[in-house]
Amino acid sequence: MKIYKLKNNFKGIKKGTQFYLIAESEFIGVRDFVLRTKDLAIRISINERELHNNFTLLKY
Repeated sequence: MKIYKLKNNFKGIKKGTQFYLIAESEFIGVRDFVLRTKDLAIRISINERELHNNFTLLKY
């Protein structure tokens, strides 16, 4: 399972928070990702641009 780390404060979530990539989907060229914090308390749905601008891949 992919693990991402937040590079910047984003949507009220603090920098450095780790997330699991739960799901990714593509519809007519638009990719969406669903991420959950490691404690599973917060769930966010973001697009590909937000993922690349605000998150770093820690583990594949």
